[in-house]
Amino acid sequence: MSETTHDGAVAMSAPPASDEGLTAAERAQKYGLAQSGARPGLPEYIRQLWHRRHFISAFSSAKLTAQYSQAKLGQVWQVATPLLNALVYYLIFGLLIGTRKGVPDFVPFLVTGVFIFTFTQSSVMAGTRAISGNLGLVRALHFPRACLPISFCLMQLQQLLFSMGVLVLILLGFGQFPTWSWLLVFPALALQFVFNTGLAMVMARLGSKTPDLAQLMPFIMRTWMYASGVMFSIDLILKGKHVPKIVEILLNGNPAAVYIDLVRFALIDSFTADKLPHHVWAFAGGWALLMGVFGFVYFWKAEERYGRG
Repeated sequence: MSETTHDGAVAMSAPPASDEGLTAAERAQKYGLAQSGARPGLPEYIRQLWHRRHFISAFSSAKLTAQYSQAKLGQVWQVATPLLNALVYYLIFGLLIGTRKGVPDFVPFLVTGVFIFTFTQSSVMAGTRAISGNLGLVRALHFPRACLPISFCLMQLQQLLFSMGVLVLILLGFGQFPTWSWLLVFPALALQFVFNTGLAMVMARLGSKTPDLAQLMPFIMRTWMYASGVMFSIDLILKGKHVPKIVEILLNGNPAAVYIDLVRFALIDSFTADKLPHHVWAFAGGWALLMGVFGFVYFWKAEERYGRG
């Protein structure tokens, strides 16, 4: 750069400072630039999620409404699907295999197990596709990606609440009348929701890089269901049998079985509180805390990689 002085001489000004030798981070700092899509700190990430709570709620409600929009029976399938599953399991396991023997109030026992396990199953399946199935939204808009698995789990919770209305009618039809213990369903479902959400976040991160995982999950979930005492009593199966201690611990500590037990003992008269294993509430809270925190942090760690490549 040059300029003319009052006596006609030409004065040379210093050239602008060169960026040569600066790293990309140093150049960004020099010009006040920030990395696009960079992962925010954990407290800031939580704050962003809270600010988008209305989006999470609206997105889950819209997905729930659209889920059966092409079916003639519409939202009836929200309740009909788990009921038909329960009917199939009753015919096969209750009548043909005979797992109802020794289980009082088998129909409420079975329907409760099916509904509660379906809540976990559907949350995990939806979480697996939360990122890979919504790449257009992920790439078009900037928002905390955790909104997606949380929304899908919230959608499954809303669907469960519809099913619980039908479950109440079934309980009344089989002579189970409301007691104060029914209120224990709310903390049990709250803990299960936290557990489901954490697990859905883990699966969302894994599924974002391995879309084929969604094809494998039905087989994994079916195996988990058979180990969770949905169609039979785990205590009766283990009674009088010499099984390795580790197998007994795994079956009794199975998180799906724990949440099913809590709801059964809350709703069904024959499953009185004195028969409820002492470890169940502790296990329910522990699983919710462990999976909720681990799943959230695990998902957040890969925040800046979702939807890229």
